[in-house]
Amino acid sequence: MSHSQVEIRSLTESDHVSWYKLWQAYLQFYNTSLAETVTASTWSKILDNNSSVYGFAAFKEGQLIGFSHVVLHPNTWNTTECCYLEDLYVDNDARGLGVGKALIEHVYQFAHSKNCNRVYWVTDATNTNARHLYNKIALQTDVVQYRKDL
Repeated sequence: MSHSQVEIRSLTESDHVSWYKLWQAYLQFYNTSLAETVTASTWSKILDNNSSVYGFAAFKEGQLIGFSHVVLHPNTWNTTECCYLEDLYVDNDARGLGVGKALIEHVYQFAHSKNCNRVYWVTDATNTNARHLYNKIALQTDVVQYRKDL
């Protein structure tokens, strides 16, 4: 699949049903679930022009086949914002066809247009298919994430 066969654009209200289906598949991929209030809040933030959360969708032949969500935020190591690629998901039937790469490249362009100083993300160490792509288009750092859920 060439990038020309994939249309990537911001998510809109009319994408909700298709996005929701992929969102649930994404959560299932990570063996988790979220309360409907969290999902509704996420969707609301994506659509809110005053939010720092943005959502993008990949379409092929009018079908939503993937999405990415990013969060722009300030940081203490630069004077411009960072772009955190929080979620990236491609439908099973579209994997390995360049959709994930196209979504990430779109995020790079978006972050550049917002004058961000970097794009970064995390993934599970066992997500080998995705990491194969990530190793081609970004630098893996030696940062180890620690977390305490509150």
